[in-house]
Amino acid sequence: MTIKLYSGPVSMFGAKAEIGVLEKGIACDREFVPFSIATLYEPKHPVVARVNPKAQVPVLVDGDLELYDSTQIFEYLEDICPEPALWPHDPRQRARARLAELESDEVFFPNVITLMPRARAAAGDDAVAAALEVIERYYRTIDARIADRDYLAGTFSYADIAFFMAQFFASFLGAPPPASLASVSAWRARVGRRDSVRKVAGAMADYLRAQGLELPPL
Repeated sequence: MTIKLYSGPVSMFGAKAEIGVLEKGIACDREFVPFSIATLYEPKHPVVARVNPKAQVPVLVDGDLELYDSTQIFEYLEDICPEPALWPHDPRQRARARLAELESDEVFFPNVITLMPRARAAAGDDAVAAALEVIERYYRTIDARIADRDYLAGTFSYADIAFFMAQFFASFLGAPPPASLASVSAWRARVGRRDSVRKVAGAMADYLRAQGLELPPL
């Protein structure tokens, strides 16, 4: 039975899961749930509403197994398809990769959410300025962290997938990595050249441009 992934055309977390599936080469049927810029994810897809208490994508269904949360999906993909490994084999590097993936989702991205139009209007200028400060500080932290390496935790991993999509969202919301951060710029180009990333992020960029938004190049 083919795995099914429920995602959305502008879901950062859904894009993470889809890139992971493509990197693993796993046969997967990806379905976009209803979405529009005006109404967002309303009405909720019945499978997503039933499986995830938050009624959010991504949701992955493999036979009688139903999962939600992109990180939990990463863990399952790694268990059913260990190679190519997307968590480093070395325990210390694997721990660093897991921490970097968590930071991307839970430390960096909440500030990106503040830049989204509805959240920005509700947050106010001071909160937006604070979010932008945290975002830039995090970019500088990552730039220093990868000054002597190609990826966030040694080899290409789920951590790179997570941060690439998070900074992709930040970029089209007006907070791209500063061009002066050479290590981040090189990393961004390196990850952006991967076929899986070009396919998923490229399709998302096409969708957003079709809605009249201007996006920086991948």
